[in-house]
Amino acid sequence: MIKIENLSRDWKEFQLDHINLEIKNNEYFVILGPSGSGKTLLLELIAGIWEVDSGDIYVDGKNMTWTPLEKRGVGFVYQNYMLFPHKTVFENIAFGLNMRKVDKEEVKTRVNEMMKLLHIDHLAHRLPRTLSGGEQQRTALARALIINPKVLLMDEPLSALDRKTRDDLIREMKELHQKFDITFVHVTHNFDEALALADRIAIMKDGRISQVGDSTEIFRHPKDKFVADFVGVENIIKGVARKDGAKITLIDTGSISIYTTEQKEGPVHVTVRPEDIILSNKKVETSARNVFEGKITEIIDNGALIKLTVDVGEPLIVFLTRQSFLDMELNIGRDVWTYFKATAVHTF
Repeated sequence: MIKIENLSRDWKEFQLDHINLEIKNNEYFVILGPSGSGKTLLLELIAGIWEVDSGDIYVDGKNMTWTPLEKRGVGFVYQNYMLFPHKTVFENIAFGLNMRKVDKEEVKTRVNEMMKLLHIDHLAHRLPRTLSGGEQQRTALARALIINPKVLLMDEPLSALDRKTRDDLIREMKELHQKFDITFVHVTHNFDEALALADRIAIMKDGRISQVGDSTEIFRHPKDKFVADFVGVENIIKGVARKDGAKITLIDTGSISIYTTEQKEGPVHVTVRPEDIILSNKKVETSARNVFEGKITEIIDNGALIKLTVDVGEPLIVFLTRQSFLDMELNIGRDVWTYFKATAVHTF
């Protein structure tokens, strides 16, 4: 559906450098990265808001690199919604149809249907300044979708919303994606949004694509230290890998030895997600190859989860539910055992 080849653009203060990316037809694709990584600028290049310095942008097999914005067949939902302040909800949604000279009765029918679909039909005569953030976002989505774009581009569409409204809109956006025959491209820095919505994810850093894959590939098999840090792997340990049998690799960190099923040799980084590590007050029989005794050195209360640092020769970050933490009566200085499987260990 969208194919980007060697796309570059220099704004002097920042540049996108040789972006190559393919987004499939009807895919819900999320571009994830920290602030300042170039996510929004890439979205705006796809939309045609900026001209490229080099490279090509294809939409539905057609080269759209130099096609004007209004002829690209894309809808755009901005972070701040960009609703016309002097127009009602109805008039905002109808704007694109009116610009295309659609018959007034058809405009009325289609706008009413779209408002009903997005649960804002009771707001038809309200002005944007009287709407909540969620209502404004639904209006912006309706305005973008009503022109039946081939692609819907969304720049941080949920960032200004409270958690409950964001969760409600995530559910609705999944339903909208299933209902409309449209490719969604969604820019965010929020992991929860990416996990809940994305078919595939691209990680951006400093104007480049660092990694593309589904949520399992991105979150459990990061290809470098930046991606691992960004997606919250937490446990990133340097070591030297050597084969230890046909299916097992042993990694010597200098302090401990970690087993993995990945086949690597030489200097590596080891990653283990905190949720894959089991904590126990005592040593137990287990099939896990990686078993270490250690001492709790730090406890951080993150609400639903408790984050613990356990010194096993290397610092290991472990997540526990609040109830498990209370049941185990843990505290700083407590001796504990950690367990994780060789299949939970990723290397790069």
